[in-house]
Amino acid sequence: MRLNQNILLLGKKVVLVPYTPEHVPRYHEWMKSEELRRLTASEPLTLEQEYVMQRSWQEDADKCTFIVLDAEKWQAQLGTSEESCMAGDVNLFLTDLGDPTLGEIEVMIAEPSCRGQGLGTEAVLMMMSYGVTKLGLTKFEAKIGQGNEPSIRMFRKLHFEQVAVSSVFQEVTLRLTMSEPERQWLLEQTSHVEEKPYRAGASEPC
Repeated sequence: MRLNQNILLLGKKVVLVPYTPEHVPRYHEWMKSEELRRLTASEPLTLEQEYVMQRSWQEDADKCTFIVLDAEKWQAQLGTSEESCMAGDVNLFLTDLGDPTLGEIEVMIAEPSCRGQGLGTEAVLMMMSYGVTKLGLTKFEAKIGQGNEPSIRMFRKLHFEQVAVSSVFQEVTLRLTMSEPERQWLLEQTSHVEEKPYRAGASEPC
């Protein structure tokens, strides 16, 4: 999505930056993991295919992707490469042609050392806030593998409710509708987030 290609979102635990070619090698290394491919229902790709995929995610109007950086590493190492701070990614899919206010959200904290610290939770809250304030979304869905209990628990803590189970795809669907109280709660949870201009390869802390 071109809308987010020039912005950086700075939170307390994570920094969200657009997915650029600089990030592809580390992303490709992550996706060699059978566990990650199983949890994300992904097929193995060559490095060249991963670059093609990155370009499509940047261009497609129905996909909004941010790379999740570990804010502590990013802020501690002035001038360090973003690749060395990468923790995962967070995505919104705007694929329901009948309802442009619905976004399917997913998050992956791929770096093992970054798991269990709340990075995924903050990344999802920040992405939902972006979806509500910039993309006009009022409903979110998360489709999660039945065996991915940590992710299911995280979305439930964020007020998502289970609405469907697919035995065929071995996944559960959780949904959150943004009522006015939910919207206010979300904006309060993300009131600390700063939006800054982004230039690929030059997102050093200010």
